[in-house]
Amino acid sequence: MEQAHHRLRGTLGVDTEFGSFLGDTRIRLLEAIDKHGSITQAAKAVPLSYKAAWDAIDAMNNLADQPLVLRSTGGRNGGGTQLTEHGRKTIALYRALEEAYQSALDRLSTSMNEGRSSDFQQFRQLLKRMSMKTSARNQFAGHIVGLREGDVDFEVRLKLDDENEIVAVITRDSAETMGLTIGMEITALVKSSSVLLLNDRTVRTTARNHLWGEITRIHDGPVNAEVTLALSGGRSVCAVVTHDSVEKLGLAVGEQVCALFKASAVILWLYQ
Repeated sequence: MEQAHHRLRGTLGVDTEFGSFLGDTRIRLLEAIDKHGSITQAAKAVPLSYKAAWDAIDAMNNLADQPLVLRSTGGRNGGGTQLTEHGRKTIALYRALEEAYQSALDRLSTSMNEGRSSDFQQFRQLLKRMSMKTSARNQFAGHIVGLREGDVDFEVRLKLDDENEIVAVITRDSAETMGLTIGMEITALVKSSSVLLLNDRTVRTTARNHLWGEITRIHDGPVNAEVTLALSGGRSVCAVVTHDSVEKLGLAVGEQVCALFKASAVILWLYQ
């Protein structure tokens, strides 16, 4: 029986020191935004849901050195979007890398077809096992600007930009294993369910992390609502709260609120 020939094909995924950053879907979304100037039309072109498109933009802007997309919100279902020059350069670089990536896969396919088919199958399974993603909704890239060592815990202060910082408390063993040092680039992960919202600046809380921003979206679900805040520097934070909380706090798009979360709710991720 003639041996089957395999061709490796894949979509390029670009990771930064802070985690997953770009992929084919996100690049096509950026291209559609540049073409249409509308998040609604761009989402339809990809296709993505309106919410998924905004989630992708928030994630990219949070992880990029500078925003790829600028927004002008227009309520829950509208608003203009504009691709920045940095966004256009990112698209061009991705497409160049994609072409080189496929050329490399073609050479690898030729080499593997000259060997055993089992080698190809084992390699494909390895790629699947390595394609792990985090479920944490909020991912913040930054630099370590403070370390305070305790008997059991380690306090890590992470600078996101000129106005926002995050404090994390991890175990001493974790800090030593990660080899944390001042100036190190690292990612902070925070589940949206760990984020509380507050719109009264006079209230005092024990939560170490306070990120003030403007509500840009409120997505209603069957039980809870997902509230997205735009922070300074193009970043964002997402919180999942009950419908009762939305009503009691009077949350609405355009309002200034604070996202609160404990230092112990922050997970630090070091990309290696």
